[in-house]
Amino acid sequence: MAAAERTADHYPSFRTQALIDGVFAPAASGRTFDAVNPATGKVLAQVAACDSADVDRAVKAARAAFEDRRWAGLRPVERKRILQRFAELIRAHRDELALTETLNMGKPIADARSIDVRAAADCFAYYGECCDKVYGEVAPTTADNLALVLREPLGVVGCVTPWNFPMIMAAWKVAPALAMGNSVVLKPAEESPLTALRLGELALEAGVPAGVFNVVPGLGVEAGKALGLHMDVDAIAFTGSTEVGRYFLRYSSDSNLKRVFLELGGKTAFVVAHDVPDLDEVAQAVASGIFFNQGEMCTAASRLLVDNRIREDLVARVAALAPRWMPGDPQDPAARAGAVVSFEHQGRILSAIEEGVASGALLVTGGTAVRQETGGAFVAPTVFDGVVPSSALAQKEIFGPVLSVIGFDGLEEAVAIANGTVYGLGAAVWSGDLSAAHKVARRFKAGIVYVNCFDADDITTPFGGVKQSGFGRDKSLHALDKYCDLKTVWTRL
Repeated sequence: MAAAERTADHYPSFRTQALIDGVFAPAASGRTFDAVNPATGKVLAQVAACDSADVDRAVKAARAAFEDRRWAGLRPVERKRILQRFAELIRAHRDELALTETLNMGKPIADARSIDVRAAADCFAYYGECCDKVYGEVAPTTADNLALVLREPLGVVGCVTPWNFPMIMAAWKVAPALAMGNSVVLKPAEESPLTALRLGELALEAGVPAGVFNVVPGLGVEAGKALGLHMDVDAIAFTGSTEVGRYFLRYSSDSNLKRVFLELGGKTAFVVAHDVPDLDEVAQAVASGIFFNQGEMCTAASRLLVDNRIREDLVARVAALAPRWMPGDPQDPAARAGAVVSFEHQGRILSAIEEGVASGALLVTGGTAVRQETGGAFVAPTVFDGVVPSSALAQKEIFGPVLSVIGFDGLEEAVAIANGTVYGLGAAVWSGDLSAAHKVARRFKAGIVYVNCFDADDITTPFGGVKQSGFGRDKSLHALDKYCDLKTVWTRL
């Protein structure tokens, strides 16, 4: 293992090389890139910068593992036991994984422990349990025919994951792909590759055969592109920006027409009717919905649409809560927010804020970099009021702790504004009239709608969007459909 930055905190050592065919090895080119702690600006480790040569080796290893049936040929109950053992190993290494996630990505350690590690382990356990519960079908043919409909694994699945929830996003894709018997090549985001490499090591320890789960860290324009263009990859599962999602569709077209599943950007509308019974509860939900995880969430409640009769009151309550989400040291268990993932991303957020001020929106609170003395990338929780629905603040995904408040007069107008972006991932509606709320929920063009709650989550429910937020679903039994083919076997009796 490469040595990590070490202080009195006794930082762990990190796996920094690519995992290909069960062996950790440097990139074929010998090149590396820096894994940086965004809370300090210091380099944690140099990580293998994989390119097309390394991706090709990983895909060949995955294909060989698939063709010799070392994983796909196991009894489903055996795959189940291995994936559940994998989940238990994740739980056993909870503190190490949480600290690694915090150091590499900047999120608060309390969240990394209680949310990220837990959810990743639960995901592998859930799909492990699914392995021996996936059935085929018998078609209703005539009595002198027998038509079987079989579910078969695709083969080699490329998983390309983002930096905001590195472990969870990897689990959402890798776990169902493995459960169905596929081999996987995981390309984690270059900003946060360290937990992915450790997960690969724990998978081997759990009993996942060599070559079945490979990890190739590297830059998106090199390793990600190579995976998308590879002629022997059967599917790509990607979470990230809409811009990069378009690239993967092009890569598919330019190569072997591999199927592509995309979970892309969002601009969630959080609609609040005038008749909500508890404005304090709503304000708490709005604040956590936009400031949690530093606003680095595709479902972040970035647009607050509120009835003008209560707008000023609700905005004041949300602004009063913002100081509670002021970034702190991510390693402090009391911190509710941490660093954004990089200085480059901090620059993008601050530029969006400057553009919002220039557009005439009212900056209620925040809007600046903070904790600059630490050398880290931190942004204050920010609230804009009087945002024009067609403005950049209301249309572009900022992916930071920036709330845009838009007033409306009546739920008809609210629905029109909510649906007035290219995105369709999440939406929410709060109202004292449950019937009216459900009627509004039906009209949202979104894959996930919250009624009188926000960011409620469970592995058993599907997650994904419509419009330019992508297609295909992570989580739930529906995710298994992405990673299998239907084969009809017809027998004349």
